[in-house]
Formats: sequence, C-alpha cells, structure tokens
Amino acid sequence: MATQRLTFKAQMAQVSVPASSANLGSGFDTFALALDLRDRYAAQVLDEAIFDVDVTGEGANEVKRDKNNLVVKAMLRGFDFMGQKPRGLALRALNVTPHGRGLGSSASAIVGGLALARELVLGGEQIMSLEEMMFLATELEGHPDNVAAAIHGGATVAWMENIYGVPTGRAVSLPVHHEIKALLYIPADHLSTSKARKLLPESVAHREAVLNSSHTALLSIALSTRPDLLLTATEDFLHQSYRREAYPKSMALVEELRSKGVAAMISGAGPAVLALHCAQESEVSELKGAAPSGFHAQELAISASGVQ
Repeated sequence: MATQRLTFKAQMAQVSVPASSANLGSGFDTFALALDLRDRYAAQVLDEAIFDVDVTGEGANEVKRDKNNLVVKAMLRGFDFMGQKPRGLALRALNVTPHGRGLGSSASAIVGGLALARELVLGGEQIMSLEEMMFLATELEGHPDNVAAAIHGGATVAWMENIYGVPTGRAVSLPVHHEIKALLYIPADHLSTSKARKLLPESVAHREAVLNSSHTALLSIALSTRPDLLLTATEDFLHQSYRREAYPKSMALVEELRSKGVAAMISGAGPAVLALHCAQESEVSELKGAAPSGFHAQELAISASGVQ
C-alpha cells in the first residue's frame, strides 16, 4: 500500500465498465465473459466534506446516493490503498447493466469506483496496478470472476491464491474465437446472488465433479479455438440444476435451447440466460424468437476491452 501524500487532479474523471457473465456453464466461480453493455461513471474530488451522488438508468431508485453507494465505497477503498482519501466526492452514474439478473452490475460498480480513484490521482496508474485493482475488487466483491472480466475484458479465468497469507484474486485472459457471438435473454425478475448461493449443496458426487472438471478444461479450448465444442464445454454439473427452484423459467429456456444444439446457460447467479453461438444473421432472429413471455432477447458483442 502506498504511503506518500497524493496529488488529486482538479478535473473530472470518466470511465466505462462492461457488464459480465460469470460461470459460462461449467466454469463455476472461475470463467467470465465481458459483454458490450457499459455502465458509465464520472467523478470529481471536492474540497468540501460532502458526497454528491446522482444516479440515472438501471436500478437508479434502488441504489444509495451517499458515501454508502457502492461506486463511492470502491473509490474510497482505492484512495485508502493509495494512501490518502479526499475530503469529498461528486459522482455521476449512468447504469445500463440490469441489476439482480446475473450480469455483474456490482462488479461494474466496484471496478468503476477503483478505476475512478486511480484516474483522480496524479500518477495513479503507477500507484495502483491492474493486479492490485484485481485484489481490491475481489476483496469488495467477495469472488473474482466478474471483476476479472470487468477489468480485463474478453474471456477470463479467475482464481483465489494466498499471497503472503492473504487470499488474493488473480486472473488471466483468454482469446475468444472471432465467430462466437452472445445473445442474452433478460427476464423482468430479479435474483440476489446471496439467495442463489444458499441453494447450492455442501458437496456433490465424485462422478459429477469429474465430469464438470473435464468440461471446464474443455471450455478454454471451445472459447478460443473450437467453438464447435461449446455445447459440451458449457454443460454444468455443479450449480444450475440445484438453483432451478429460483429460476424455473430460465432453466426451461436453457434446456430448450440446448436441446436445439445452442450453448445456453444461466448467466452468473441468474436469472438471465446467455447463449453463445456462431449463427448467421438469418438464424439469430429465430433464436431471439425463443424468448418466452417476460424475457427480452438482446444481441450483444463480446467486449474485448475491460474498464476504460
């Protein structure tokens, strides 16, 4: 952690952060994919000891508008890491990522806040590296998968590692085959990650663990060089079926799409559904037509870049 006195920039800083879909079926708590659906944040350091927060867009009426706002909390953690907090902050947030659907909205807020803190400090990129941002973001989020994609973009593999006795989030990037496209089915219903995690069993059968391990290993190959293997590679044995009661319509959609050969999966903790495909334009409209009542189908590019 830095200990020197910081020089805060007078001008406003602006960043954008992609949404993310974690797990990708078999890669539970490990794999994630950045999607070109970007939340945008702007912030400025204030001389007065106030927190001026304004939020528009998705979830605007649900988030806090004071120092307990998640973006502000991440900013303050970033400033603390670098060695000094400002007296006050002004934040303007335009949220585009749906909240409570398994699309990494909290990871976007956390990464956005840390990036803003870094941008508002002279020499901030030298004081807080991307690896250190990953550590701080994991600390705030509680798991590393979504924040890895939000920071690095593209496809990422994340894990926890003890460094000097401290659990630390780590990640590497994977190339994504140019033919792979994303289609999201976004429901009106919400689901909290904490509620979804409570539905998971303490243990699974050894056979299921082995099957899932093989599919997770295959997922790296399917994403990067063999998209024809995506259907098998995204087949999951660890989490989706155990959470069925929380999102029965979403699981029914996953199973319907997979029965047609489409690599569909629950996005993160759900209830949104992600389909990875290489379909031609003429076929995409048919895929979008599979959206049941209460779901909105949206084509999205995979975001090659993370926070910027």
